[in-house]
Amino acid sequence: MSSLVQTRSQNAPSPPSAEADWLSRRLSGIAFLKSAARVDQLPSPSAPEFAIAGRSNAGKSTTLNVLCQRRRLAFASKTPGRTRLINLFGLFDNDEEIGRLVDLPGYGYAAVSKQIQKQWQLELSRYLATRPNLMGLLLVCDCRHPLGMLDTQLLDWFGPRQRPVHILLTKADKLGRQQQAQTLRTVNALISERSNVWGGAVSASLFSGLKQTGREAVLEKIAEWLGQKKAGSEATGDNAFVKAPAQGGEAGDMTSVV
Repeated sequence: MSSLVQTRSQNAPSPPSAEADWLSRRLSGIAFLKSAARVDQLPSPSAPEFAIAGRSNAGKSTTLNVLCQRRRLAFASKTPGRTRLINLFGLFDNDEEIGRLVDLPGYGYAAVSKQIQKQWQLELSRYLATRPNLMGLLLVCDCRHPLGMLDTQLLDWFGPRQRPVHILLTKADKLGRQQQAQTLRTVNALISERSNVWGGAVSASLFSGLKQTGREAVLEKIAEWLGQKKAGSEATGDNAFVKAPAQGGEAGDMTSVV
């Protein structure tokens, strides 16, 4: 009996970290704010924003739904390229807006005209280059085809803004464990190799919307970007955190490459 109890204990999932739990509870109350076709239609930059970008078929909408534990917060379609607007969702703490998740139009494949694709890409570039309250970027990549040409071009172009980036390797359930580990090693090696261009605050992790795995690592990263850090190793709950200085720099003079 004791060995059975020990086996169950070893196989049981570990509880979420304080940072992940803190953000998860606030994500449960996330609220849609606004959709905009152009950057000049966005609400005032009064709260830190964390953008989700990636190719149209990388699983951006599924990622947003899983992070927020909401089935249809973002519309996940079988047809890539359905996110045609900049969609903003607000995070609140005691009725105070403390941050926003921003779902950006996907780039690459989309079943629309070249002219419409060009307009989306222009607004995507404009947002990433000029939005003053953009504090971090989640770059969603299919782990079977990580960091393709358009992804690396975006990172090359975005690097001078000196904003942190977390590369989310989605659809990890499509690979075996050894393939997952090798993919993550390859991506981390490229991050290290390109650190002088992409900046030193680029990280990566595996994620599966189908298996609901990898969520905690992303929540911890966003909580860090929100300026939440442990006040002490023994601290728990909301009072365990103190506000850290905000990260980021000013927009540079950039041109669209996506």
